[in-house]
Amino acid sequence: MSASIRIPDGFVEELKARIRPSDVIGRKVKLKKQGKEWVGLSPFTNEKSPSFYVNDQKRIFKDFSSGIGGDVISFVMETERLSFMEAVEKLADEAGMQLPKATPQDEETYDRRKRLYACCEAACRFFEDRLRAAEGTEAREYLENRGLGAAAWARHRLGYAPDDWRKTIDHLKAESFGMQEIVDAGLAVVKEGGGDPYDRFRGRVIFPITDVRGQVIAFGGRGLQPDAKPKYLNSNDTELFHKGRVLYRYKDAREAFGSTDAGGLIVTEGYMDAIAMAEAGIGHAVAPLGTALTEDQLGLLWRAGPEPVLCFDGDAAGLRAAYRSIERALPHIQPERTLFFCLLSGGMDPDDLIRQSGPEAMKQALSNSVPLIEVLWRRERDAEPLDTPERQAGLEARLMQAAATIQHAGVRAAYERELKSRKNDHLWQMRRRARGPAGRSDAPVKGAHQTSAPAKTRGLGLLVRAIDSPHLIDVGFEMLSMAVFLDEDVATLRDVIISSPDAGAGVDRRAIATHLVQSGNMRAADLLNSYPATTAIAPDGADEREWLIALEQYVARDDASASGDVAKAEVTASPENWRRRRHEVAEREARVARLNEAAEQTDQD
Repeated sequence: MSASIRIPDGFVEELKARIRPSDVIGRKVKLKKQGKEWVGLSPFTNEKSPSFYVNDQKRIFKDFSSGIGGDVISFVMETERLSFMEAVEKLADEAGMQLPKATPQDEETYDRRKRLYACCEAACRFFEDRLRAAEGTEAREYLENRGLGAAAWARHRLGYAPDDWRKTIDHLKAESFGMQEIVDAGLAVVKEGGGDPYDRFRGRVIFPITDVRGQVIAFGGRGLQPDAKPKYLNSNDTELFHKGRVLYRYKDAREAFGSTDAGGLIVTEGYMDAIAMAEAGIGHAVAPLGTALTEDQLGLLWRAGPEPVLCFDGDAAGLRAAYRSIERALPHIQPERTLFFCLLSGGMDPDDLIRQSGPEAMKQALSNSVPLIEVLWRRERDAEPLDTPERQAGLEARLMQAAATIQHAGVRAAYERELKSRKNDHLWQMRRRARGPAGRSDAPVKGAHQTSAPAKTRGLGLLVRAIDSPHLIDVGFEMLSMAVFLDEDVATLRDVIISSPDAGAGVDRRAIATHLVQSGNMRAADLLNSYPATTAIAPDGADEREWLIALEQYVARDDASASGDVAKAEVTASPENWRRRRHEVAEREARVARLNEAAEQTDQD
């Protein structure tokens, strides 16, 4: 309710006057007094010498290592990933200030919601207490068998709902809550046709669900009996809680994310997976509440970081969940808003993997996450056999139909280019396999499913286009030199391309192929000779810009590495060529920058 009220400037100033910045900031940064200021290590960078200052008199902080500064509200926004309104509400609660109320009706709503929050909190404390009581023995054994001890129960506020029809209701009544409040908080069920309400959660391990401010608003319950139906039970939707708008552990995960270098939060499939990740030191994990991700939940993820990772079991059900997430996310992706996917092997979930192989195995799996476009490509590639022209055309139609749902024009165009490139390379690889080593035709059996991995020779088409349009070598020299190609012969072809001008050799297919044969690189020559002819690319045009953008994905970053064929990314151009062309590279960088600016202007127009 309060998020819709405009907060007067006077209220914000009074709030900041009541709160001493060093008290709030000191909970996250170890501060030492130094004259009139407090000094500590930056919470935003990994510095070794303190350059973070807090001044209580001026009510400001300044971090010289990152350049971030502001007042106590902006500090809470930065470190807890809260909006301005959320940060004001949080600090107002700490200062004992009530947010302004616009009308008597707003005040009534505010008071009612405050009572519902209090009811949920009282229930949470009751469930925590019951877990440690005699009646919680079975629940404790279940949690301990899942590797969670008393310290973890406290960290996640786990509890137990007694296996009784009215025990929770009776406790809350004794805490002065009325029956209607208990029902409205989602803790009691009213029978159809009348009768006394009864406890919603009975004989279940309890997982409290909190809002973005960390207030308990609902519960999830896991049945302890093998025949419990349903196995997992959530609170019904209430005035405080809508399951499609909330993520389990969101506040804790967002705070933990602030101290990582990750691209976004990690989404697991269930409560126990998110808890297992947190206990393994991967604290920025959340979980939806038993349903596919909604647009509201995606919005929460992107508020925390631009590249959340969706972690699913690698079985058929996990793939279906990943595919549903793609459909939901595609219309909304942007340059700073996308998804990555971590698909675990062997049908394991994160909890299984951590208990079986340890936290490092989970971290390694996360490091191998693949981008959204890769999962989209696999989905459409494997949807049906590709053994006829009609089915191959169907693949392209499905890919373009998926890309067409992307609302951002620039991202949509980039997806269309990449998906077409993948399709062309994949079909070319299929034709090569069909010809066989002696050129014979081993056509696929009708109905056979094409499930091979993406072509190992990815990037070959970009190099062939550079040979067919040699000015591209000059324009993209630096990126070609730094590009990483997994296939050894594709990398060899690149090396020959960038060294040919310096050697005085011509840049055309016949000259390059002849050089490759003479140097003993027969497979590289065959790759070049068998690749279909490409359309010439004109200088300074849209096709040239698209070629540069496509090539950029192969350029290794400082931390680039790949498993399998490439253990370390490195520049393969000779040092002599590199020094000689340093000035030329600078000129090309400026040219590429101008092209990008022109492309951006075209998109805006």
